[in-house]
Amino acid sequence: MATKTKVLLVIGGSDAGISAALRVKELKPEIEVNVFLEDEFPNLSICGLPYAISGDVADWHDLAHRKLAELTATGIHFFMNTTVDKINPGQHEILLHARKGETQICHYDFLLVATGAKPQLSGITGINQVDSRIHVMHTMADYFAIEKSLSSPDQHKAAIIGAGYIGIEMAEALRKRQLEVTLFQRSSEILATVDANLGHIVQEKLTENQVRVITNTAIKKIQSTAAGVSLTGQKATEIRHYDDFDLVLIVTGVQPNSQLLADAGAKIGTNYAVAVDEFMHTTLPDVWAAGDLVQTYHQLLGMTYLPLGTTAHKQGRVAGSVIAGYPRPFKGIVGTQVLKAFDLIVARTGLLDREAVEAGFSPLSVTSNVDDHKAYFPGAHKIKIRITGDRRTGQLLGAQLIGHFGSEVAKRNDVFATAIANKLTVSQISDLDLSYSPPVGSPWDAIQIAAQNWEKASLEQA
Repeated sequence: MATKTKVLLVIGGSDAGISAALRVKELKPEIEVNVFLEDEFPNLSICGLPYAISGDVADWHDLAHRKLAELTATGIHFFMNTTVDKINPGQHEILLHARKGETQICHYDFLLVATGAKPQLSGITGINQVDSRIHVMHTMADYFAIEKSLSSPDQHKAAIIGAGYIGIEMAEALRKRQLEVTLFQRSSEILATVDANLGHIVQEKLTENQVRVITNTAIKKIQSTAAGVSLTGQKATEIRHYDDFDLVLIVTGVQPNSQLLADAGAKIGTNYAVAVDEFMHTTLPDVWAAGDLVQTYHQLLGMTYLPLGTTAHKQGRVAGSVIAGYPRPFKGIVGTQVLKAFDLIVARTGLLDREAVEAGFSPLSVTSNVDDHKAYFPGAHKIKIRITGDRRTGQLLGAQLIGHFGSEVAKRNDVFATAIANKLTVSQISDLDLSYSPPVGSPWDAIQIAAQNWEKASLEQA
């Protein structure tokens, strides 16, 4: 009797879902893999959308990590414009419907849920009104809607609500499209993922490029008028009105798109994210989850919610390996992130000083301003490097860097990330054998000089 073909169903066609599907086909090509997605754009880089808006990426099709033909050539089957309505874990089946189609039932041996996250939109009155001038930025449909708005000749003024990574990237993109841009942030500092002094440098760069930045202002209401979209904001006890925007973009964060698994009985954890183990297995039999809808293990903090594209790719690959019968655990993250703001790059990894205190460490943070290569070679730029280490043990806990676009800020940040993941002390950074040539570095690299400055400060405070 022939062996029955095992079936993997994947709900979601972005980073985690596609990574898992590809890994299964790589390790166990005989497994039937079916991917269901609500749109028709599998494996597109949503992180690249601001650069399609700016024109840096000339054709949105180029955002595909892999073309559909490449994906289907592996034997993966795609079901576009399909919504999964329910999971019945006891019967190993899902209920779904295609656009304008009847409900169907599909059975599985393995199920991976990779439904990602959705925009966090609570707290603003009028956000659900139908107006082609009001946008979010999370899907290809959002991209097309924004592009349609920008194609109108009367697009002059844009408001962006939220000054995190996407908000800042979109501020640059819309300035490149020649719009007047106002960026609103409810807290006193933009880019809350780095310390305030680094965030202030980014704010100065935005202002230098004619982005108006308004902090300490929570937008409470959006109102459509014939003249434009009006915003009502609250600054302390004062109510302020900002009128006549041609385009409003709301990028105030995301929340896990976990309702499907919650309804199926899966355990839900931090921030309404799905609880998974180190093999990306949920509490439901033969059901895995990966990407922006799950809790993530942080090597310094434990379980947390930190949705990142890099993490989704890794978690999907781990889930695929496990499903294919080659179990390997997800080792966790250290919170490595990077942002381009015009000609600046700002990056971080590990913990900020305040996060280290909350996690029970005794942190010391020291900031250095170091040349990115030997100053006698033309074109040297300063990199500001802030190292956080534990006073008691010397363990490297975190790093923040900001510098010029050409100063290899991101790759230097990656060295710190590698060191944190391997539990190095700050002093051991000086032991690393790093590359050197005067046009690109120094005998002691910038990160090593910063580490030595931290050591000196640590001894002085001992």
